[in-house]
Amino acid sequence: MARKKSNRKQFQMQNRSLVTMLNPKSPISEQYRTIRTNIEFSTVDEEMRTIMVTSSGPGEGKSTTTNNIAVVFAQQGKKVLLVDSDLRKPTVHYSFRINNHTGLTNVLTKQETLINAVQATEQENLFVLTSGPIPPNPAELLGSKAMDQFINEVKGLFDVVVFDTPPVLAVTDGQVLANKVDGVVVVVSSGKTETEAALKAKETLMNSKAKLLGVVLNNIKRTESQYYYYYAQK
Repeated sequence: MARKKSNRKQFQMQNRSLVTMLNPKSPISEQYRTIRTNIEFSTVDEEMRTIMVTSSGPGEGKSTTTNNIAVVFAQQGKKVLLVDSDLRKPTVHYSFRINNHTGLTNVLTKQETLINAVQATEQENLFVLTSGPIPPNPAELLGSKAMDQFINEVKGLFDVVVFDTPPVLAVTDGQVLANKVDGVVVVVSSGKTETEAALKAKETLMNSKAKLLGVVLNNIKRTESQYYYYYAQK
């Protein structure tokens, strides 16, 4: 009985975390498509090819937002790679029910090729590179020349690359990666994220010379649904 309850809970969690795949016509899925549109029009002069999603602290919906942004780009017909670059507490493999034996850390340390490490998902056009084994030096790996080479390689193979990173105020990993990508989206949770923390996260990213595209404000409860809004930075 306990196992059945556990399986049911995991399935319900996946229903919420991959709503754009499991319920693409829902109001929440429509909000994610709005986020996609705003990302695409956030700049006139250059195309957003590599996008990093982060938050100020844990538990603000960062990974759920990252997963669904990747899905809606894939549903648009673009070839998308979702990279779990949270090398401390990776979760992407749980959401998509795939293994995490080989991933980003293996590619960066030349233990495996990118082609062999990338995994297909049930969503057409969407591929995932999990974190791989958790390393002792996450920030150093993300800031390495190997990471620069990796980004150049994936840009030649995919239309859009979405990175899930740790919260920027918790560890330095996100700051290190922020100035390597085309743009950064910050997730904040209504009623949970403190204003001071959100502003500190923005300041930290700007000091890292990141291109801040905007903020996703989630967990705004209206009636019985949760809606997600995107505020592009002017």
